[in-house]
Amino acid sequence: MLDGRPGRLVLEDGAVFEGILHGPARAGEVVFTTAMTGYPEVATDPSFRDQLVVMCFPLIGIYGQREAEHQSHEPHVGGMIVHDLVDRTEGDSSLLSYLLAHDRPILSGIDTRALVRHLRTEGSMLGAIGEMNGKPFSRLNTRQMILAAACTAPTTVAEAGGLRVVVVDYGVKRQILTELASRKVKVRLLPPTSSAQAVLAERPDLVVLSPGPGDPADLPEWTEVVAMVAERVPVFGICLGHQLLATAFGGSTYKLRFGHRGANHPVRDEASGLVRITAQNHGYAVDEQSLGHGALEVTHRNANDHTVEGLRHRELPIRSLQYHPEAAPGPRDERGAFDRILAELVGERRA
Repeated sequence: MLDGRPGRLVLEDGAVFEGILHGPARAGEVVFTTAMTGYPEVATDPSFRDQLVVMCFPLIGIYGQREAEHQSHEPHVGGMIVHDLVDRTEGDSSLLSYLLAHDRPILSGIDTRALVRHLRTEGSMLGAIGEMNGKPFSRLNTRQMILAAACTAPTTVAEAGGLRVVVVDYGVKRQILTELASRKVKVRLLPPTSSAQAVLAERPDLVVLSPGPGDPADLPEWTEVVAMVAERVPVFGICLGHQLLATAFGGSTYKLRFGHRGANHPVRDEASGLVRITAQNHGYAVDEQSLGHGALEVTHRNANDHTVEGLRHRELPIRSLQYHPEAAPGPRDERGAFDRILAELVGERRA
């Protein structure tokens, strides 16, 4: 049996779940992911910044921790909540030792099925894991989470190719950068605080707005930058980037009851009717009614709840996807989206 001490999860609605605590006490928004594998990618995904992530799959840690699977240079989860924790060291380390080395706790021995049912019924909410009943709950600050997860200075990721792609980093995953670089383009990574002038000074053929944590409604200044950039150069938004694009063109977003987090979400392409299984990690969605008959039209919808999963500008070279085409973790059904976006938005410049 793993070393640990009695601990508990206390939710803001008063619900308590008893377990074994490994590491320090932490508070944050309690969310769940249905991904059956990929806990190294989950732990290091910046979109999970400071969240307490419940793993639906009951057995976690069984294949160790490999740095090659990490999506960032550090874990971003506030902590992980699991049913059965295995401290297996394969690859570079075990999941437990990796998180503890970065002062992130794991709460094991939890009835995760009951906890997930509770969150699906009542919605994602704030909570705290520790040894006491205290409730140090406070709303997460979107801007602070993004600044903690994103780069702080412009960085060249890839030099190959004549096409110049600028990625605005709100919490980008490494796999997104890998997918872009593998298509033989020059990739530059810019901080989220970059002005429109700084982005355009890079002379981009395409600007990619990355995923990231938090509520897009908290970022009006950055939304203004997105609007100015999108009027001048082709733009592709992913997840948070998709939501910022929608907001920049007059739309709005709303909080989902328990979000979309996992590797098994079906998305329908409205033009072809084709359904692909996608990886997702977001707690907010674009309000389709707010788009009206404006500049943006819906290209993809979630086949489960019909939420907006993709947008296209009616006149400008602008596209966005709510899901994660790079996966990591998840199915690779949609990695071809990067080829389609490059061909559609900047195809003539690649020739």
